Amino acid sequence: MKKLALLTALALMGTASAQSLSGTVTVWSWDAAAKALESTIPSFNKKYPNVKVNVVDLGNQNVYDRGLAGCAAGGADMPDVYSIENNEAEVFWARFPDCFTDLNTLGAAKYAKSFPAFKWTELAVGNKRYAMPWDSGPVVIFYRRDLYQQAGVNPNGIKTWDDFIAAGKKVNAKFGGKVKMGAVGNGQDDEWFRMLANQNGCFYFDNTATQITIAKSGCVQALDTVKKLFANDVVMTTDWGGQITAFKANRLASAMFGAWYEGTIRTNAADQSGKWGVYPMPASKPGGVRASNLGGSALALPSSSKNKAAAYAFMENALATTNGQVTMLKSQGLVPSLLTASKDAYVNQKQPYWGNQTVWKTILDTLGDVPAARGTQYFQDARQVMIVVQADYIKGKYKTAQDALNDAAKKISAATGLPVAK
Repeated sequence: MKKLALLTALALMGTASAQSLSGTVTVWSWDAAAKALESTIPSFNKKYPNVKVNVVDLGNQNVYDRGLAGCAAGGADMPDVYSIENNEAEVFWARFPDCFTDLNTLGAAKYAKSFPAFKWTELAVGNKRYAMPWDSGPVVIFYRRDLYQQAGVNPNGIKTWDDFIAAGKKVNAKFGGKVKMGAVGNGQDDEWFRMLANQNGCFYFDNTATQITIAKSGCVQALDTVKKLFANDVVMTTDWGGQITAFKANRLASAMFGAWYEGTIRTNAADQSGKWGVYPMPASKPGGVRASNLGGSALALPSSSKNKAAAYAFMENALATTNGQVTMLKSQGLVPSLLTASKDAYVNQKQPYWGNQTVWKTILDTLGDVPAARGTQYFQDARQVMIVVQADYIKGKYKTAQDALNDAAKKISAATGLPVAK
């Protein structure tokens, strides 16, 4: 009887706590991310029926611009919950350290190990956590089962980038060079370099954001691999739209991106249902890491919010529960960062479009292996330098990848004032 009375009392306390939260929580987000957050409102309102959540879709650039303006104005006209891309997050922490709430003061420290370490890297400064991880971009290879089969390529045999290049030669031979193993935005972006560098434990900057590390061996190997892909003629050069056009026209046997690209393929090539599959990105060497990350966002709580408890409760429900994260996966294909989400039944379901493969399990199983990388407040400065340097290296302007990255490091240092690591 005493045990029953205790349980009843605890339940009543929880109900009272939920009932005590009220008012409106305004959330700024964009596009599919906004729709995903909206899909979590019903489960949130089951716990907190007296809180109204208003998700405002401002568009990606607008959210960023209005966030900067609001922080510059001392937090004026900011929402209760703010969506932020990981790569841009440190611009806010560096320029406006008081604009957002340290989530540890609301209990976020208990989630330190609930997400992969790499997701916290750009969201924490010292002992403060300024945002909670949301979606991720674990990198995988999306491939056309039928084109691989016709070329005699077994995806299970592709363990390294050398294997990938060898497979690309088979594809070239079978289709007369009209079908390629991948599409690289050379001259427009450096995404392939970043994906391969991250895989090798290297990035523009070190994880303390104090040194430029782009000329380190892991990055050199990454840039060398990108050049090998071009030298062996197994990839094409095109932009975002061109890649979509290419896979719709059966001219791409593979595409490498963050897992959020799953929805791009599925919605743009519905007629290719059952013809696609997924496998982990190749390693730089036998037995090496087959994981990387490209993209991903987080939710932050502006210090100016008048309803912090309710705002934080909304963030917890959406991001720190398996139900919240999987709801967004089902709704908009946003890849969960929460580690427990990989054990959800939906993740282990076969997906008809992907040849009845359990693609979400394949994708999420890589999360724990992704090396940490830090964009810093200078991410865009470094990216713009690297786009040009990569294109020049592919064209032959530099003798070696090391020469190219030594030059990139000098230029990034000139733009940022940070020293080059020795």
